[in-house]
Amino acid sequence: MIDLKDIVVKFGDFEALHKISVHVNEGEFFTFLGPSGCGKTTTLRTVTGFIEPVSGTVSMQGKDITHVPIEKRQIGIVFQSYALFPTMTVHDNIEFGLKIKKIPKPDRDRKVAEIARKVDLSDEQLKKAVAQLSGGQQQRVAIARALVTEPAIICMDEPLSNLDAKLRVQLRNELKKMQRDFGITCIYVTHDQEEALTLSDRIAVFNKGYIEQIGTPNEVYNHSASEFVANFIGDINPVGEGIVRKMGLDGKKHHFIRLERVVVNQPVREGECRLRGVIRSMEYYGLYIKYYIDCLGQTLKVIEKNDGINIYYEGQEVDVGIHPMDMMSYGA
Repeated sequence: MIDLKDIVVKFGDFEALHKISVHVNEGEFFTFLGPSGCGKTTTLRTVTGFIEPVSGTVSMQGKDITHVPIEKRQIGIVFQSYALFPTMTVHDNIEFGLKIKKIPKPDRDRKVAEIARKVDLSDEQLKKAVAQLSGGQQQRVAIARALVTEPAIICMDEPLSNLDAKLRVQLRNELKKMQRDFGITCIYVTHDQEEALTLSDRIAVFNKGYIEQIGTPNEVYNHSASEFVANFIGDINPVGEGIVRKMGLDGKKHHFIRLERVVVNQPVREGECRLRGVIRSMEYYGLYIKYYIDCLGQTLKVIEKNDGINIYYEGQEVDVGIHPMDMMSYGA
């Protein structure tokens, strides 16, 4: 569907992207994930045509579009700020792209009404000025405007970042459902790991203009390809020297283990290393409990499912189980 091949982007002497290559499948929800300044938005803007690479190619459905103007790329765009016209009605905002394409008025009205229903905007809301809508409703308008021209692909640059936490969770679920219902290919940019893991079919993890790993949410979380990915995706324990020696691990490598892979007071598993620890503190989240356990000269963070019975408190001694198969190791 979309192919980026050896993309290099420079701003003056600064090389922002270093031979980036990505393939996005048709109908896929593909996320560019990484911290600020890592190159994910620059890559998206290269796909959409706002940035032209100094070398490399952008292809869509096998056709080279590297030098094709933005308006001829059949790509819908949802910006971080939504970029809506605040004094225009919702109807006129959604209709804007169709007017540019010189679609006849009756067809424009029909298409606007159809797309509004699909994104759950009422006839009454279509008559309102955008400024009168909530953040969540404005996001739906931005998506409707991007989809109404029937693009081959939709690109979204952090479209949920301006919303409060509760609304973000609600709308990302709706966003995924809309993408599936429309069956459209989506490239999504975010710095939010949870958002990426929840929404994506596949994720490209960016770091300083390079892609560290491309994979499914499960692959990038449970089989992180690099130390950067392991630390950036979710929470993780770096394993200290005491545990490294106890487990007989390679001291020249850096070792990590996910919080949920460490077990407390559970039956011994075959091949497991059993350690003694002391609960330093705990955080109660309801569904689960997060423990901080002092163990062999370091503090391990551990997440345990809350069964309402086995709850441990500060100062309590516990058995800590770590299996070598759950380790992620990097380095020499």
